[in-house]
Amino acid sequence: MHLSSTSRLASLLMAGLISVAAMPAASQPIKLGIITDRVGAAKPYAEPVLQGAQVAAKELNASGGVLGRPIELLVEDDQGRPDLSATAARKLVDSGVAFILSISWTSATQQAQSVTVETGTPHLAPSNSGDTLTTQIANPNFWQTGPLASSQVSTLLAYARSKSFKRVAIIGDNTGLGQLMTQSFKAGIEAAKIQVVSEEVVPRGANSADAQIQRVRASNPDAIFLTGILAPENTLILRAYRLLGLKAPLLGNFSFSNIQYASVAKGLLDGLVFIDAFDPTKPQVQRFIATYTKAAGTAPDNINAYGYDGVMLVADAIRRAGGTDKLKVRDAMQATKGFVGVLGAQGASYGFANGKRTGFDGDGLVVRIYEGDRQGKVQFTGTR
Repeated sequence: MHLSSTSRLASLLMAGLISVAAMPAASQPIKLGIITDRVGAAKPYAEPVLQGAQVAAKELNASGGVLGRPIELLVEDDQGRPDLSATAARKLVDSGVAFILSISWTSATQQAQSVTVETGTPHLAPSNSGDTLTTQIANPNFWQTGPLASSQVSTLLAYARSKSFKRVAIIGDNTGLGQLMTQSFKAGIEAAKIQVVSEEVVPRGANSADAQIQRVRASNPDAIFLTGILAPENTLILRAYRLLGLKAPLLGNFSFSNIQYASVAKGLLDGLVFIDAFDPTKPQVQRFIATYTKAAGTAPDNINAYGYDGVMLVADAIRRAGGTDKLKVRDAMQATKGFVGVLGAQGASYGFANGKRTGFDGDGLVVRIYEGDRQGKVQFTGTR
């Protein structure tokens, strides 16, 4: 078997047979830092995003790396805690990373920005949907490519209008991102002149959602919006919904696109529609599935694609910058336009137009439906 020079370098580095210091600068690895959550509440989402990032790095290295240099991922666990996230970011900067990707909790990602704004380190959140990530801190080094909660609201509302829903209930959880989701959904629903007849919260760690669903049932909604992001609490909601015999359609946010629901909420999902950024018929998705399956030995789900696209976007910016100079990479990332990734509906692309730092196509989301416990066909696309 013949290995490329980049592949040989990567193999020698991993084996410890040569040191980075002994390598010529043009051949030294491009270090990308990833801040993940391996033990906290974001773990069910962060782990598959990390796996997608690792597959992307492996694919890039197999094809010669970026600018002839291998990609090396440095991973830090912040446990979903803001204080630890800032520490992790500082450690990664001190390790010489060219870019940081945050795939942890919203509040943790915000805190990590305090380091990247100070150090000028390019920083991307490839999977987070919080609308405030790019607005609360004036950080020209930070971008976000997860589909915004507001885009999710717009897409689900367009679907709801197509079904002529007039009275709806909202039920979510009390996490920070869950509350942001609820606020975004409620504001969008009310702006669309759809009446919110019930708003319920299932606290993190609850052991039942029966009382909340009973109140939802009493309000007699045309549909129920599910805005929570915690799988255990969402499963409680689904179980109570089935046991209490509700018939109003269920409309779920992006968290229901996580494949884990097929096991944790088995038998409770049929007919639920949910927001996704993954269209199984898209050619890029089909190629990703084949590539990921070959690399990881198992088929991917949509969450893996967030990490994959994130690393590929970063690699593209570094390639266009001609190196890892932070200012040049920042300018290249900001200039990204028309980048077609795995995620997004047919025809959608990533880009940061008009100085914006949120890059997911506003019409790139789709609405899919669960067929039994399987994520099924696309039912609706975009916001119109």
